[in-house]
Amino acid sequence: MPEQEIEETADYERARVKDHPPDRPMLLIVEDNPDLRKYIIKSLDAGFTCHEASDGNKGLDRAIKLIPDLIISDIMMPGVDGVEMCSKLKNDVTTSHIPIIMLTARGDMGSKIEGLITGADDYIIKPFDAKELQVRVDNLIKQRKQLRERYRKEMVLGTENLKLSHPDQKFLTRVSELVNDHITESDYTVGELAVEIGMSRSQLYRKILALTDQSANEFMRNSKLKYAASLFDHGHQNVTEVSLQAGFSSPSYFASCFRKLYGKNPKQYMTG
Repeated sequence: MPEQEIEETADYERARVKDHPPDRPMLLIVEDNPDLRKYIIKSLDAGFTCHEASDGNKGLDRAIKLIPDLIISDIMMPGVDGVEMCSKLKNDVTTSHIPIIMLTARGDMGSKIEGLITGADDYIIKPFDAKELQVRVDNLIKQRKQLRERYRKEMVLGTENLKLSHPDQKFLTRVSELVNDHITESDYTVGELAVEIGMSRSQLYRKILALTDQSANEFMRNSKLKYAASLFDHGHQNVTEVSLQAGFSSPSYFASCFRKLYGKNPKQYMTG
């Protein structure tokens, strides 16, 4: 993996891919009523970057293109309604991780169950208070952030036991397999990984970042470092050889990255 590419950080990629400040999560509002759509955006615009779509078809297109942090969608829309849109997004590996809040004017239990069965993460009955919507959005964003942070910590320990949806777990497994297949190649890039996984580069960045709190470059680098640590654990003691086996062309750069991730340089790690 080219070292200049490894150096790109998660914050850099957040800003570059989203094209907005990294501390502002991206929302997609899918609502066919323009007045309600404007009301929702006005209610949330202070803390989020809001994008909008006027129906389910456009919502699907924008969700796949943008990979937002959260989607708010009406359940009743002409053409592709919220239930169908939600089902398609939750079953698409590119968008399956995105939390979705469903809105409906119907307060019956059947409507709520219908929305939740498709994989919706929350449900709000119209009319609703703007503060309630803000709290629901904040809670889902916070939950996803905690999940990402936990994954990041567990990856270092080698205990990634998070309960992810089947599409998300399958995705991370596939990405890990591809990285491991090219583990010794110092010039294997995120662009090549994206091609092999079947996503655009920006989609891959957003997906990995959303699930692991790591940029795609960081995920690849940390996977290589984890592999190097396993070699040390199994008795390999030549740092230069291990760095090459883990796909680092520079032993000094490898040692620097290893120390940053594990808090110890390779020699210290080997001696406990």
